[in-house]
Amino acid sequence: MIAIIDYGAGNIFSVKNALDYLGLESKLTSDKQEIRNADALILPGVGAFPSAMKMLNDSGLTEIIKTEAVNKPFLGICLGMQLMFEKGYEIEECAGLGLISGSVERIVEQDLSVPHMGWNMLEVLNDCELLNGLDAESYVYFVHSYKAVCDDKNISAFCEYGSRIPALAYDGKMAYGAQFHPEKSGDTGLRILRNFGGLIK
Repeated sequence: MIAIIDYGAGNIFSVKNALDYLGLESKLTSDKQEIRNADALILPGVGAFPSAMKMLNDSGLTEIIKTEAVNKPFLGICLGMQLMFEKGYEIEECAGLGLISGSVERIVEQDLSVPHMGWNMLEVLNDCELLNGLDAESYVYFVHSYKAVCDDKNISAFCEYGSRIPALAYDGKMAYGAQFHPEKSGDTGLRILRNFGGLIK
């Protein structure tokens, strides 16, 4: 079972609908024991980094996520990916989950609209299991104003938007982060979610 962590800052129903379509058993939950017992975890997220971290901290889920994300497949989506890094600079400096080394900073590309919104092609930097079976030109859907700043070794795929924007990050173990919305990215996004489900042992 995949636990979709419900902490008040996620577009959880579209993720649940996509997993249901794929036949992947999942549950929306904020229950600590259910999260511990789950085979895999998804952390969605929309909104601002500090308020989302406050919700996680206030719910008592922060430490559970840190522990479980190293023991089972974990996927952060959009803001959920950003929260995986050590700190963010949206509104104010704020500590994140620290699952991946790096920070989250505002997109400041000249002559380009922010938020970055729309379809962009994934370009592979370091192959990973979530990219299995994708076409050479695969497009996914983004809506964000902040981007991850991290080492190349933690970037599986990126897109070009004035500069390189990490699109799919990972810790080299079992934790992955998608800056785009796989649940809104058509067949490509469904393939990525199916591949994530395939990581469950």
